[in-house]
Amino acid sequence: MRKLAKFLIILLVLGGIGAAAYRPALDYWRQRNRPRWRTDQVVRGDLVVVVNATGQVRPVLSVQVGAFVSGPIVELPAEFNQEVKKDDLLARIDPAIYSAIVQQESAILQVREAEVKRAQALLQQARNDEQRGEALRARNMDFLSDTEWDQLQFNRMSLEAQLQIAQASVAQAGASLKNAQTNLDYTYIRSPVDGIVIDRKIDPGQTLASQFQTPELFVVAPQMREKMHVHALIDEADIGLIRQAQLRGLNVEFTVDAYLDDLFPGVIEEIRYSSTTTQNVVTYPVIVAATNPELKLLPGMTANLSFLVDERKEVLKIPNAALRFFPESPYVRESDRGLLDGAGDTNREDRVSAERQISADERAQARRRRSRRHVWVDDGPFLRAVAVEMGLSDSRHTEVLSGELKEGQALVTGLQKD
Repeated sequence: MRKLAKFLIILLVLGGIGAAAYRPALDYWRQRNRPRWRTDQVVRGDLVVVVNATGQVRPVLSVQVGAFVSGPIVELPAEFNQEVKKDDLLARIDPAIYSAIVQQESAILQVREAEVKRAQALLQQARNDEQRGEALRARNMDFLSDTEWDQLQFNRMSLEAQLQIAQASVAQAGASLKNAQTNLDYTYIRSPVDGIVIDRKIDPGQTLASQFQTPELFVVAPQMREKMHVHALIDEADIGLIRQAQLRGLNVEFTVDAYLDDLFPGVIEEIRYSSTTTQNVVTYPVIVAATNPELKLLPGMTANLSFLVDERKEVLKIPNAALRFFPESPYVRESDRGLLDGAGDTNREDRVSAERQISADERAQARRRRSRRHVWVDDGPFLRAVAVEMGLSDSRHTEVLSGELKEGQALVTGLQKD
């Protein structure tokens, strides 16, 4: 009997010990197997939104200098990268043929001018004869017959016409001489603008043939130190942001591979309407102007641009990783599990396909609702959802327009891996 009583007492003690240890053991087990979450904090600071693109550096203007006349190059003072002034000599074509033509046309003009003088002399003689005949007829009509009088008149008229022909021949010869002189002047190829010779396509001794088309000899770029252009192609989805940035006078920054440590500032100078379509992607040319006092920006360089399209000062912002996180249902408190139905299951292609089947008004409302999302905070054994309304986003953070979040609060961004 005593043994049974002792046994029962021992069982009661062990049961009490087990009952007392059950709750801590269960809590320990739950704590041990509880998932460990990666978190990131809600912060306050500036938010800068940019649109990135690539472009090509080009001169503001590229003046192509050609040759109007043919012949061998006898002088070539212009070199690559040489800075030239307007009317500076770039090259000279052998003028021998064109000088001979000028001399020939000059001689022809002298002959035509002499013919004018001869016609003037004959005309003056005819006028004198006509005046004498008229004086004779005034004395007596029988002194000069009608036939002789007609001869005097028509001879004067004929010589007047010959004088007009001779004067026209002088004008024609003068035009031919001017044309020959112009061709001779064209043998001197001069720069039409102040600039830098960025390309030279001829060598000394080369013979030019300009009969069918004007050959391109030089490319001169003016004002390369004052301003260069960067031609970028912007996707149609971003062109509205770029236009607003231009209206607000927001700056552009870009880098080139040749100077990785240098950041070049620029401004949006022009948004062109000449769109291009490549594989169903519509892009628009955007021209960015930048100063180039040290000539670091050279034609053809590839520029990596960042267009500042909007910015916010000292706003509450959350990490983008918190918006991309969708927990599994067992980790979420029961009242919030309804938010997970279908969350994160639709990809972009499915959303676009669905939007095509609804009206434009419904599509606009759906996109506005997309700015209202939920983030998750660690609330004891389960995660709790917090509704937020999003604003601007950059590569790391998103602006919080409304929601029960405080600066420094931890948001769950994922599950820690062992």
